[in-house]
Amino acid sequence: MILITDGGSTKCDWIAIDSNGKQAVDKIRTKGLNPAIVAEKKLSKIIRKSKELMAIASDVTHVYFYGAGCGTEKPTLLLKSILELYFVNATVEVREDTYAAVRACINSNDEAAVVCILGTGSNCSYYDGKDLHQRVASLGFILMDDASGNYFGKQLIRDYYFNKMPDTISVAFAHKHNLDADFIKYNLYKQTNPSAYLADHAEFMFINKDSEYISNIITKGIRLFAENMILQFKEELNAGVPVHFAGSIAFFGQQEIKQVADEYGFKLGNFVRRPIEGLVDYHVKNL
Repeated sequence: MILITDGGSTKCDWIAIDSNGKQAVDKIRTKGLNPAIVAEKKLSKIIRKSKELMAIASDVTHVYFYGAGCGTEKPTLLLKSILELYFVNATVEVREDTYAAVRACINSNDEAAVVCILGTGSNCSYYDGKDLHQRVASLGFILMDDASGNYFGKQLIRDYYFNKMPDTISVAFAHKHNLDADFIKYNLYKQTNPSAYLADHAEFMFINKDSEYISNIITKGIRLFAENMILQFKEELNAGVPVHFAGSIAFFGQQEIKQVADEYGFKLGNFVRRPIEGLVDYHVKNL
């Protein structure tokens, strides 16, 4: 049995596949396992507390974990060692979430493409058909992550407190979220996953997209992401490679992404809301 994991900062989806390429159990969901921001004890506890994972742990022969925060050596090795503690009979492979987006989005294994992630966090890479290339090192959600869920959540909270929201939007936002200052600061500075906390506020945008204010926020964020991330691959874009997008923010922001793509002249490819589904197809083909 192989276990495929799409690990975000907010949540992880786990799918177990048997030797015939069939899903062995119902999809398992746990809290996010970003080893760059979640402490070692917390990572271990999240896995251990999943009764569904523990029930199949001894039957798993391979774990393919694609995760946020797994782009550098130290957090990757930390998470790998924790997974090996629980899946004792398995070979464990941990890769950054960009590889999940690549394998879920591309139309063939050797297709060259720029692949973007817009979920809780954001990222952008060039896949040449074999290897992944990044020209900007990620410094995490505080300094980067343009157009991500946490980016948009931060913009909304700031605008609310700086009185930049239209009155009707402000009332609706306050009705949906606890915007007490002490509550916000507690979640940002004393809880373990402030990125996911901020990203939780981004859903509000997509149920209020008829507002010009909301539409402008989304478009502004996408432009910033295009300028800072996508356009670093100008040579590849000029050669006509497509730009694929993965993640819920991208999926629900397709209209604004298409507008920005027209403005900057890059060719759009596929939009995948949940990379886990494409990952399953990829690994079944390569059993």
